[in-house]
Amino acid sequence: MPMPPSSSMPGRRKPLIGVPACMRRLGEHPFHVAGDKYVRAVSDGADALPLLIPALGDGIDIADLIARLDGLLVTGSPSNVEPQLYGGPASAPGTLHDPARDATTLPLIRAALEAGVPLLGICRGFQELNVALGGTLHQRVQELPGHLDHREDPDSPVELQYAPAHAVRLTPGGLLSRLADGMAEVRVNSLHSQGIDRLAGGLAVEATAPDGLVEGVRVTGAPAFALAVQWHPEWRFRENPLSTALFRAFGDSARQRAAGRSS
Repeated sequence: MPMPPSSSMPGRRKPLIGVPACMRRLGEHPFHVAGDKYVRAVSDGADALPLLIPALGDGIDIADLIARLDGLLVTGSPSNVEPQLYGGPASAPGTLHDPARDATTLPLIRAALEAGVPLLGICRGFQELNVALGGTLHQRVQELPGHLDHREDPDSPVELQYAPAHAVRLTPGGLLSRLADGMAEVRVNSLHSQGIDRLAGGLAVEATAPDGLVEGVRVTGAPAFALAVQWHPEWRFRENPLSTALFRAFGDSARQRAAGRSS
């Protein structure tokens, strides 16, 4: 009979993975929200306990929170990172922003990396990692000469919006390549307008789109798992071998931290 995952064995607690929330107005009231698909990917894909972190900015004691976490998942979101945070021009009218999330995630990311907390960034989280470490963003990739339109069709069913849209080339010998069993390319979904412009120092490219846009990065020299991707591996992660491997590796790194803190 196969053994259960180590975190599921009696006497062994599951690692605690923080999931920063977005600030959204639902009806007449503001709410702190996180997508169910991210929460499920942590609980089922990483075999960990997700903890939703409210978007309170400097109302959170970041050091105290990080000391309690075994991992940090920075999710995607419809909102864009505020351009003044990376020295970019003003956003186009109507662009959705979430300054409360920016004020929460950027210091969280830096603190997590400094403390060696495993980190996985997805879509907006990928962009936030680049900004947190000093990089810049394109706000409207679809308007750049020679670039693809990486946005989803909002009129399509959600299953089509999250369907594979283009290939990404994986860096040979990189972490994503190893998780993909050495494959040179994989197909990914694509639901974003922002993208990396100047890559931050301390990041290594793990994947690129056919138009040259960076789609995966790794934090060089990080003592634990520290990876981010532009696409959405949380979407039906069980059906995609790379997505399954990605969340398993993230969970394994969080388990190592949890074991080290409890010993």
